Order: sequence, then C-alpha cells, then structure tokens
Amino acid sequence: MKKYIKGANPYMPLWEHVPDGEPRVFEHNGERRVYVYGSHDTLKTEYCGTDYVVWSAPCDDLTDWRCEGVAFSADNILYAPDVVKKGGKYYMYIAMHKGREIWVAESSSPAGPFTDPRKTDLGFDIGVLVDDDGRCYAYWGFKKCYAAELNEDMATIKEGTLRTNMIPHCGFRDNLWDTENIDDEFSYFEAASIRKVYGKYVFIYSKRDMKGDPEQGRDPNVNAYLDYAYSDSPLSGWIHGGTIIANTGQVIERSDGTKIRAYKKSNNHGSIAEINGQWYVFYHRGTGSGKDYARQAMLEPIDAAVDKNGRVYLGKVAYDENGEPCACAEAEMTSQGAYIDGLHAYDIISAGYACYIDPSYGENFAYIKPVYDNNNPSAPIVNIKGKTVVGFKYINFGNDSPDKLFVRIKGSAARVTVRADGPEAGNITDFVTERSYDHNWVGISVKSIIKGKHSLFFTFETEGTCEFDAFCFEQNDN
Repeated sequence: MKKYIKGANPYMPLWEHVPDGEPRVFEHNGERRVYVYGSHDTLKTEYCGTDYVVWSAPCDDLTDWRCEGVAFSADNILYAPDVVKKGGKYYMYIAMHKGREIWVAESSSPAGPFTDPRKTDLGFDIGVLVDDDGRCYAYWGFKKCYAAELNEDMATIKEGTLRTNMIPHCGFRDNLWDTENIDDEFSYFEAASIRKVYGKYVFIYSKRDMKGDPEQGRDPNVNAYLDYAYSDSPLSGWIHGGTIIANTGQVIERSDGTKIRAYKKSNNHGSIAEINGQWYVFYHRGTGSGKDYARQAMLEPIDAAVDKNGRVYLGKVAYDENGEPCACAEAEMTSQGAYIDGLHAYDIISAGYACYIDPSYGENFAYIKPVYDNNNPSAPIVNIKGKTVVGFKYINFGNDSPDKLFVRIKGSAARVTVRADGPEAGNITDFVTERSYDHNWVGISVKSIIKGKHSLFFTFETEGTCEFDAFCFEQNDN
C-alpha cells in the first residue's frame, strides 16, 4: 500500500500550524535533537493561540518530526517565543498578551513544561543569545530594534547596556516621524533572532522592503523576507548581509516583461541552525489564501561562509576560482525541505507541499486549504480557476521512468497538463477530467520518459472551479 510522504515542506504535519519557529539543537538524556519553538496558530480567525507546543527531530533525520506536547499554556494569546539553555536549565521567553509583555519560565527539559513565569524588562518578538562566555543578550522590537545584555536573573537589563535602534528600521506608518533611523537596506520590521556563525554575531529579522525590486519580483512594502546583519560585537557595529530567504517563491517573468513571485506573500519569522555540519534556515509561509492565520513551518538547507575580510554569507553562496565566497543569493523555497534528493515520486505527495501557485493567469486565487484534523495526511489546493499552474520542487523519479500518474481532483472538469522542469517545458502527460471525480483517484498513462530529480508543474485549465488534493506515480513493477 502506498504511503503519504511526511516531513517534507512544510515539515510538520499539514494539520499543524507553528509559525515563528526558533530552531535549537539541544542534547538531553544523551540524545541530540532539533527543537522548534514557535507560536501556535489555532484560533483560525486571528494570529496564534493560547499555548505553545514543541516539535523535535533527531539531528540525523529532519523529516522525522514528533510532537513533544504542550510546553506552556495561558489564559491569553501568546505570540512568538524563544528558548535558551544556561547552567543546566532551559529558559522559555513567553510573549504574553500578544507580545505586549515578555515573561521567562524555566524547565529541566527542552520540551518543558516551563513553569514559574516571571515578568522581564524585554519586549515584542524576543530573541536571546547565551554567548560562549556565559553572558546573555536579548534582542526585540516591532518596527524599532532594541538590544541589551541581561543580568544573571535572565530577566532584567544590565545597567548601561540598552541599545535603541541597534539596526535602522523601515519607514512604515508610525516610524515615519523617526526619519533619522530609517534605512531601506536594513529596514528592520520585527522577528528578532540572534545566532553565532563561525565566531560572528548574526542577527536575523523580518525586513519590510519598502522600495521593492522589480527585477527580483519584489513588490514594495512587503515583509516576506528574512534578512540578516552581522558584527564582531553583540550590541554594535552591524553590517547588512542580505536576504536569506523569502516565502514568496521563485521569480516568474510575464509575457510583458514584468516579474512576479510564484507564491502569495505572508509575514515571515525564523532563524538558522547548524545541524550535523549543515546549516538550515527555518521560516514560515502562509497558505496563500490572503489570510495568514494558518501559517506553515518551513526549512531549507543553506550555505554559510565567511570570507577573508570577515563578511558573512548566508543563503545560496557563490565562490570564486580560489574557493573564496564572493556573492550570495536568496535560498530557494522548495517542496522537498530536508529531502535533499527530492520527494519520492512513487509515494503519495500532498498538493499542500506545492511551492508554486502561479497567480499570473487571470483571477484564479488558488490556495492551500488550511486543515486542522490530525487524521488528515493531506491539504488540498482549492479554488483553482481559469488557468492555474501548481508546481513542486523537487520530485525524484529514480532510475526507471513511471508508467502511470494518479491524481485526486474534485470539482469541475479540467484539462490538466503535467510538465517537468518548467510550466512550459517537457510534457509528461496531458489529460482531461471529464466529470467531477469527488476525490477518487484518477489514473492516467504517462506518455514521456523521465528519470532522476526534476521540478514538476501541473497546469489546470477549467471553466469552473476544481480542487487538487494529491498525486503519485507508478511503475509496472510497483
């Protein structure tokens, strides 16, 4: 019996919605695991919820996630947290009352429960670093960036260390009066996170790109970007590094020469972690519906390097002929996540793993339907209208090409063309659903030969509305 792929991208089950994820590698009870701490989108009509759940995975398999349970709950809405370890204790920084107050609680386990919360001097979207010498630093702020060293109580600010506008902010709404500290390159908005990379302090945050960039398909006034700055000091001397990743997908060039992104923007929040010698960026995206209340946890492997002049590169790094890092681009948003060889074509792949829902063919408004039922292994793409392209990066077909494609489609009849390596590239199969199938599996013979790892694109042409739930391929000997 075929199985559904799990732990792709989004890497948590498709019914779980944990955005703002801070990844931490901790060794506990003799086992090193990656723990992710984030908000919990359970309210459905607004951000977040009233508890924090913790998910973890073994360091040698980032596709094998398990829920560690509820780590903390409250009678108010909790925004983005962080967790650090110091002196044998784990400290959770809790964003009470939608982040208006930050409290700190303690546990003997990275999974919690975290108890005895105490109010701190800190603020919205807290990120904390325990440095190599044991000193502790905190970073926070909404539309304005703050930082300070903490006292030994892990809650109060050490006198004389508070920094306001540690890096410059964006020119958004009520920041406009403070024009002296506006900078379009840094353009800090929210989502403070702090890490160390090869001895450098690296500050990760959500940039609100006020100007945009038409050549990169970046609209103005969008906060979908995880940017970073770096320094040799924890509280000063920051240099802007660039964008690690955006949750808006790849650039599409329209027939008129304008460029857009292939996935609907959402706010963004996340960080980086080195796991078994490989660096990863953890971030989130929306479902593409235009409402961000069911955000999805995502991860991608990235490059991390420091050149001879001390510049930090994070994302997709290019090297010169001497092996020296010389340029850096955004990491790619994919469907595969930690499946670095691609998703297995002969397992069932949920449409909810799509990383490309092309909005350029009319008013289609297709999006991933949020699901909350933990018995549901899939999340469908719904509201497919007109001519819509849905893409996956990447699918691995192995050494033998498939004989058959199975799809689950519901709704109006549609002509569906499946292509590899681009929406208008090599054709695999072309078929018509002549009636509503109500999510029954439809089998279609595959017309062309394909092997190895490829991106895959489904183009739907329909006069009505249809829904795409899942697909898989089959070989005669399967």
